[in-house]
Amino acid sequence: MHPEKIGDEMAKKQKDARIQVILECTEHKESGVPGTSRYITTKNKKNTPGRMELKKYNPILRKVTLHREIK
Repeated sequence: MHPEKIGDEMAKKQKDARIQVILECTEHKESGVPGTSRYITTKNKKNTPGRMELKKYNPILRKVTLHREIK
């Protein structure tokens, strides 16, 4: 086998654990201000099986708020 093909197969196996997730602001819905703050990121399903929560900047509210994984 060619070394390039071995590298490609290993890369595919590693990418299976990573998925794309959407983080949505939790404080924005309660504030009543129109619009929404969302971020797209990736996570490893094996290391983080539950819903992801991160503090991110909300440009509409102009402060750092808790963003939770949706879907």
